[in-house]
Amino acid sequence: QVQLEESGGGLVQSGGSLRLSCAASGFRVDEYAVTWFRQAPGKEREGVLCISRSDGSTVYADSVKGRFTISRDKAKNTVYLQMQSLKPEDTAVYHCATDRGDGCYWNRLTAHGSWGQGTQVTVSS
Repeated sequence: QVQLEESGGGLVQSGGSLRLSCAASGFRVDEYAVTWFRQAPGKEREGVLCISRSDGSTVYADSVKGRFTISRDKAKNTVYLQMQSLKPEDTAVYHCATDRGDGCYWNRLTAHGSWGQGTQVTVSS
């Protein structure tokens, strides 16, 4: 059974950094693509970054280009989201997800994916 658990969120000032962790069980993080997405109150779910099975990364949100990066540690079976130069508009609950595919396809993920409870990121101005 695929399970994902996010951690690392918190309150940070604008311009600060955070690293989110996504601990996976039931699969290897190099076996499937893993996506980070976020959802702010009253807003639609928004894809952030995805790492494919072949280590390619896909940026879904133009607003995070140059500020966020995604990586994985196979030994720890964990995927990370490194966030820098944070802005108040980055405030949201961040989730990691997989649809057990090897590529990054947002529509497929939202239809068939599994994700964890999420971790809250709050950026103060």
